[in-house]
Amino acid sequence: MFGSNKENNKSSKIKSSKIDTLVGQGVEVNGDIKFQGGLHLDGVVNGNICTADDAEGTVLVISDHGRVEGDVYVAYAVINGEVIGNVYASEKLELSAKARISGNVEYNLLEMASGAEINGQMLHAVKARKLPENPMDKDESQDNIHHLDESAAAKS
Repeated sequence: MFGSNKENNKSSKIKSSKIDTLVGQGVEVNGDIKFQGGLHLDGVVNGNICTADDAEGTVLVISDHGRVEGDVYVAYAVINGEVIGNVYASEKLELSAKARISGNVEYNLLEMASGAEINGQMLHAVKARKLPENPMDKDESQDNIHHLDESAAAKS
């Protein structure tokens, strides 16, 4: 009756998590964001959002003013804004009434309020602890090399 339930503890973990980073309303970020802990988004991100290294315990909260134009790779997500891209939530995804996702969704647990929209495919990944391959994690050392002429490109 008064005992602790593991499922209840997991769902309350999202609501009680510490927010380490805030992107305020009126702020627009052009580029990818890699974060640890908690990220609260009231502004706009034109790029991907992912967790740094280990995804365990990371939380993304997108308010009704928030918008992401890119893919999202997190453990826990609470979305009440708009995502134009794919969403990968390895632990739990909460969609509030004003949530709008235009892209595919991969989740372990899903909580969806009446009024939330997903325009894409949904894939239930049972006990998926590991996030899918993130394009932000690839080695970019060669991607940033630009050659002025063909002879320089042939030498490397």
